[in-house]
Amino acid sequence: MADSTLRTIEAPFVAPGPSGVAIRTSIKGMSRRDREVLPLVGAHLGSLACADLKARCRAGTDHDSDQWAERKRALTEESSSRWAGSITKATHDQWGLSRRAQLAHIHSLEAGVRTIAHRLSQPVGEKGTKRAPGGYRTKQEWFRKTRRLHVLDDRLGRERSDREAGVVHVVRGGKRLARGRHNLEAAQLTEYEWRQRWDAERWFLRADGESGKRLGNETIRVSSDGEVSIKLPAPLAHLANAPRGRYVLDGRIDFRHRGEEWADRVSANRAVAYRIHLDVDRGRWYLTASWTIPPVQTVSLAVARANGLIGVDTNADHFAAWRLDEHGNPMGEPRRFLYDLDGPATHRDAQVRHALTRLLHWTRREGVSIAIEDLDFGAEKTREKHGRRKRFRKLISGMPVARLRARLVSMAAELGIAIVVVDPAYTSRWGAEHWQKPLSSKNRKTTRHDAAGVAIGRRALGHRVRRRTAPPPHDQSDRVGHRTAQAGHGTRGREETHPASRTTDTIRAAGRGANAGDQRIHNRSGYASRPGLGPRLTPAH
Repeated sequence: MADSTLRTIEAPFVAPGPSGVAIRTSIKGMSRRDREVLPLVGAHLGSLACADLKARCRAGTDHDSDQWAERKRALTEESSSRWAGSITKATHDQWGLSRRAQLAHIHSLEAGVRTIAHRLSQPVGEKGTKRAPGGYRTKQEWFRKTRRLHVLDDRLGRERSDREAGVVHVVRGGKRLARGRHNLEAAQLTEYEWRQRWDAERWFLRADGESGKRLGNETIRVSSDGEVSIKLPAPLAHLANAPRGRYVLDGRIDFRHRGEEWADRVSANRAVAYRIHLDVDRGRWYLTASWTIPPVQTVSLAVARANGLIGVDTNADHFAAWRLDEHGNPMGEPRRFLYDLDGPATHRDAQVRHALTRLLHWTRREGVSIAIEDLDFGAEKTREKHGRRKRFRKLISGMPVARLRARLVSMAAELGIAIVVVDPAYTSRWGAEHWQKPLSSKNRKTTRHDAAGVAIGRRALGHRVRRRTAPPPHDQSDRVGHRTAQAGHGTRGREETHPASRTTDTIRAAGRGANAGDQRIHNRSGYASRPGLGPRLTPAH
């Protein structure tokens, strides 16, 4: 009988392709004047963006289109209509993002309060189960958690009040960097270095694309030969070195990645958005170009399953992958693609990108699709749920599952590889239970992660994790065909062996002694269970 406590497993689906493109390159050959003008423009527009964000946060949920237009008119006087449009749009996006983050924080606090309240209601030392935590270990821990429950209740009340009032808390430049100012020694920064980073993060040098306008953008214009020009705000018009209040940089850009695609859009005057920013650590200025692309028509799930696929299990230090045919049978040897998530963000990003590249190249050679889990550790990282398991909390917190999936989908779309997303429920548990031991041998050590890859692939193919149906109806030979059919959802006993008879009688042949054994262990159509009763037929499976 099925376990009624198991949660419902969602159906697999083909992940849609990316909806936009962003490419970045450094601005090379910049003059001293360029390095003076860009900070002035960025600081002026950044101050306007700060004031606009403050006005938007003050309006809260009562904000309407009339207030938006009023804010834009006020910004136009200090910059230009196009700069004002970019600033107000960025402010609107930032406010919306803060509201979504606020709601996620409320859900996290609610989960923490529920968990602590449940554990406090259990006797001290009560052991938990797989589905519900037990009580706290000691009276001291129980007392500390009662205090933490009051703290979380207070935070939850404040967050709910802020959400009802439409209040959000936003720091332009980042809260982490702002807090670093109060402890420069821990941040390993001097006051001057911190100020440089703070100013650079608060500058505003971004412009939305405009379809039909020259080169796709009237505010920050980049020609096909790499010339960059900026429309100066009204108070800084005296810095112009080109007609119509524009400043042309001496530096040039060259997009090595997807440069031809960008050049085609620019030549056709299609919208391209730009952002200019300074990397303080390297002392380099960068330009990022981005544009939307029409949604790519993804293949159907049946087409993605046609030739089988590769099941991929995501782990803290590697991808465990196994090729499966269309019937869900593992083929060949498992593959592991290692990466290291320690160190700075640039190192982690390069490690993940290299592992994904090797995985995709192997997939393209096999001519199949990829199956991955729809992982989301958002509600799994709290210490209220995992308690003292700090190492485990650190492990799942360090896995960039959302970013990893987005990058995989984007890279796979370039190679024409379909990505099938499946529900992650019980894949590791059932994979280890049904596939780890059968796939192990003297020459191959199958890990739990390899078995999980098989379970993920079978779920993507629409099969149960258990594979085999009942044996053939007539006998144990292949008279009616080999057992290649998959077990149906309602098939009982599809994986189990034939149950032994309840009788303990055995028949021993003369002269063979103990080697004759129990005749029931031989896979025969029938045997004499007791003298005089005749043959007993094996029940059909």
